[in-house]
Amino acid sequence: MLIKHETKGIIYFMKLKKIIIALMTALTFYGTMNVAASTEIAEAKTTKVYKSHLSKANQKAKNWIAYHESRGSYHARNGRYIGRYQLSASYLHGNYSKANQEKTADHYVHARYGSWVNAKHHWKAYGWY
Repeated sequence: MLIKHETKGIIYFMKLKKIIIALMTALTFYGTMNVAASTEIAEAKTTKVYKSHLSKANQKAKNWIAYHESRGSYHARNGRYIGRYQLSASYLHGNYSKANQEKTADHYVHARYGSWVNAKHHWKAYGWY
């Protein structure tokens, strides 16, 4: 009789464990989706659009550098270098938005190289810009 009750208790416990795991998985998934959705909504509300007025050659060079620096990811990190153009965190002043990365990269390249085409030539020669 004791063995029969222990077996029922173990079975009950195992079913309860499966239910708890299923609930925790569902809540984790829902929480992740909810955070992602709220982040997207917040970004959509605060996103500023930055439009660079580059020639086709400069835009092509800019895209080439972005690919070679970060594979085009705005979220890439390498030590103190952040984002699509691997800019120093100090240049971005804590604002890692896409618009700020684009604007800051354009200002940096214009001040240092004069154009993205020149920056690409430098990158090809030295492996950085």
